[in-house]
Amino acid sequence: MTLRVAVLGAGHFGRFHALKAAKGARTRIEASFDAKQRTFLEFVLQHYVSVGVEELDQQKLTPLLRLKYGAIQDAIAAVGQPEEIGRAFAGFQKYLYAEIVP
Repeated sequence: MTLRVAVLGAGHFGRFHALKAAKGARTRIEASFDAKQRTFLEFVLQHYVSVGVEELDQQKLTPLLRLKYGAIQDAIAAVGQPEEIGRAFAGFQKYLYAEIVP
């Protein structure tokens, strides 16, 4: 994940490219994650488009969960166990780059 973020950060993709990446990722996310995970990942995608690639940093996971659900316990109840949430957060990112990075 670090390499991916470094590559994107160096490229300054901007909002247009973030929108394009998010659009391409949505279909793959739909097929790869359950409904509760998709709800959270859609929230993350919205932040990625509006704020930038830094929203995909692993250190942003807890703040994003708190922003969406209020408390970590509520996030666990809504999305799944911490390990599942972490895998979904890290795992969906490959779909963002599949359209952009060969």
